Amino acid sequence: MSKRVALHTLGMMGMVCAIILSGSLKVVWGQGEVGGGNDVSGLKYDARLSEYAYPFEVETYRFESQGLPVEMSYMYLPTEVEEGDDENLKSTVVLLHGKNFNGAYWEGVARQLHEQGYGVLIPDQIGFGKSSKPAGYQYSFAGLADNTKGLMDELGIDKAVVVGHSMGGMLGTRFSLMYPEKVEKLVLVNPIGLENYLDEVEYKDVDFFLDKEMKTTPEEIYAYQKKNYYDGDWNETYEKLTRPVVGQLQGDEWESVALANARTYDMIFTQPVVEEFGKLAVPTVLILGTRDRSAPGRGWQKAESNRELGRYDRLGEEIVAGNGDIELIKLEGLGHVPQVEAPERFMPVFVEVLESGDSGGEGN
Repeated sequence: MSKRVALHTLGMMGMVCAIILSGSLKVVWGQGEVGGGNDVSGLKYDARLSEYAYPFEVETYRFESQGLPVEMSYMYLPTEVEEGDDENLKSTVVLLHGKNFNGAYWEGVARQLHEQGYGVLIPDQIGFGKSSKPAGYQYSFAGLADNTKGLMDELGIDKAVVVGHSMGGMLGTRFSLMYPEKVEKLVLVNPIGLENYLDEVEYKDVDFFLDKEMKTTPEEIYAYQKKNYYDGDWNETYEKLTRPVVGQLQGDEWESVALANARTYDMIFTQPVVEEFGKLAVPTVLILGTRDRSAPGRGWQKAESNRELGRYDRLGEEIVAGNGDIELIKLEGLGHVPQVEAPERFMPVFVEVLESGDSGGEGN
């Protein structure tokens, strides 16, 4: 494969795609105050989001990890073809969530893929969403990757397209390095971890992050996402995605959620994957919204560091320079969550990536 860089800007293609997809994906574009103008002061969820409805049936994978019985919640939409019709059988796509999300935010993507015949597996990793959050759990990308492989094996999924967004991109990369035989293609959507953060920022321990989590307010969550994910824009769609964590924050079991959040921060800083992109032996595509400026640890960057962190308009080229087989697709002007911010632009590009064979060739 040869290096491919494609740049997608908003234009006639975007408008045409918006019409095509309007029946499947709906986005509320109305402006609103931070918080969406909805009163969520009484919203409360437990640590497992028992009362929060996911868009598809939630199932449970029970297993033992680190000597503890744990439960991994997941949604699975298997491929639907007539028995023996292997010619029309499409791949299963595993969608890995980011740190500030759970599997439910993949709803629009999953519906579109399943309508087109793909199987879709959406796990909540241990420590996230509806899955277990053991107090003494040692979180690692290798451990979460092994858990995910166990789930795939349990469901009889021999091989899949692995898609990781944000922190899920670091997990998807580790999974692909550990289990290349399970990966048809790796697709990274605005992943964090395209930089080795500890090269540029001071180390902070779990206690530091736990203290920050325990002091977090709903207003801080809204403000952070509005600024860092959506470039100051805010609407009901974005606000709804914050409700699970806001409900947990206001619930009676926030301390256990906060501890899981703090422990998973640690692996982001101490378990980098960026130096190993050159070892990837599976077809890999990087889809980047170029407006994204996500950079964990920016607030405690080393005094001697002069690197501007989180420049997703530049990071893609740095990664491709280290591995010319990685395909880079740039979504000009979109931010950290392009599949939510502009599904009418993201989905055609994403589906084309899934349907393409060899990623080589020249971009448009």
